Amino acid sequence: MRYFFFLFLLFPVLSFAQESSSKSSKAQFVVLGECEMCKDRIQRATYKIKGVKYSSWSIPQNKLSIIYNSNKVSLDEIKKKIAEAGHDSEDFKATDQAYANLHNCCKYDRQKQL
Repeated sequence: MRYFFFLFLLFPVLSFAQESSSKSSKAQFVVLGECEMCKDRIQRATYKIKGVKYSSWSIPQNKLSIIYNSNKVSLDEIKKKIAEAGHDSEDFKATDQAYANLHNCCKYDRQKQL
């Protein structure tokens, strides 16, 4: 009976240890875009990814700030999803078709240095 009581007390500690093992990572990187529609599209693309906890894209700086669980998703996977939505980053470029599908006001200079 004593051992059962000890396990009963230890269980919450072990459960908490499992939860805290998730690894939150922060990153910032440039994602090209132009307007509020781009901001919405970029952030929606990231929030659809399991493991992304926070995403905010700055229009003037073209910079995405993101917090994600690196045990569930890699930064490269996040950048690929953004490229699939039509937006270039330093490591991943949108396909010509994805870029062409953007609204006219969202067409950024693809030659811009990242």
